[in-house]
This record gives sequence, structure tokens and C-alpha cells, in this order.
Amino acid sequence: MGGKELKILYISILKFMDWEFTEDNAFKALHEAFKENEESSAIDFLVSDGASFYLELIQNAAGEGIDLSDNELMEEFHQEVIESLEED
Repeated sequence: MGGKELKILYISILKFMDWEFTEDNAFKALHEAFKENEESSAIDFLVSDGASFYLELIQNAAGEGIDLSDNELMEEFHQEVIESLEED
């Protein structure tokens, strides 16, 4: 990865950090559905009953200008969502 790509990634991460996804309505719905579901694993929930909520959250992230086509940024976002779901 060259200097230009690193700069773009850094800017994307800063944008991600500025957007508090846990305040997004899609995340709130996802979190509520996860709490009501009997699935104990957030990862398993995201690929089954939570998939539509997660897709909406990803679309909202894109609407906020976050480029989730970057694999590293997408992985970071995915991990943050999982950690936030499993906190409670």
C-alpha cells in the first residue's frame, strides 16, 4: 500500500470515527433484535436474522461517506458492530 492509499485509508477511518453508528436507528433496531433473539453469537446473528438490519446499517454508513469497499475499513466496522452488540 502506497502513501496515497494510506492517506485515503486514514481519512476514511477518521470519518468512521466521527460517525457514531451506535446512535443510528438501524443499529438500535439491530441491537434490540439481537437482545430479543436467542442467538448468543453476534456473528451468527448477523448472518441470519440480523442480516437485513446489518445491511441497512452498512447502507447508512455509506450514506455518511464511509467507504466500506476498503477491506480493512469494512473489517474494522464489522468488528466494532460485533463488539457493540456483545457488550450487553
